[in-house]
Amino acid sequence: MDWSTWHDEYDQPDSHLARRLQAVQTQIREALARSPAGPLRAISLCAGQGRDLLEVLADHPRRDDVRARLVELDARNAGFAEGKIRALGLHQVEVVTADASLTDQYRGMVPADLVLVCGVFGNITDEDIERTIDSCPQLCQTGGIVIWTRHRGDPDRVPMICERFETRGFDQQWLSDRDAGFGVGAHRFTGEPQALVAGRRMFTFVRYDAPVQSEM
Repeated sequence: MDWSTWHDEYDQPDSHLARRLQAVQTQIREALARSPAGPLRAISLCAGQGRDLLEVLADHPRRDDVRARLVELDARNAGFAEGKIRALGLHQVEVVTADASLTDQYRGMVPADLVLVCGVFGNITDEDIERTIDSCPQLCQTGGIVIWTRHRGDPDRVPMICERFETRGFDQQWLSDRDAGFGVGAHRFTGEPQALVAGRRMFTFVRYDAPVQSEM
């Protein structure tokens, strides 16, 4: 899989990915608008080119409040994000070119007010979906929002994802319609943040030709 050219579909306004991106960005805007006054922290796992968060921060009233870390393994995508950050003057946003599945990448940035887990759940096993959700109390501040995506093809794991978040102290704030053709959810953390466990791997991407639909 060429994860750089994969992003080209975002530039097709009526494409599946473009519509999903719009839904994610709407939830990011609403999460930032509802966040308390003062500095905010955001992290993005497998951030890709960072279009979801960066395009929102470009003109959001709270752009200067947000300190963010985008973690992306693909060097070309990370480079694209870095160029976008410079062009937009988002000096409080950093890109880390590294394995986003490792908890160590988020030290100093958690618990965060906004956690993006977009393009992850469609590329990992059910066990790793559960493991990643189980790690979210280490990543998310009380009252913070996790925004995630997952395709709605068979097997539809969106109900399982929502249930798992609920058992870990998250309340569902929004979920895309079943017939939207994609799954986007936003969950608010109501519990107490847990200490970050160093050296833990939350997930591993499966092979693209494996029987798990890729949707990064």
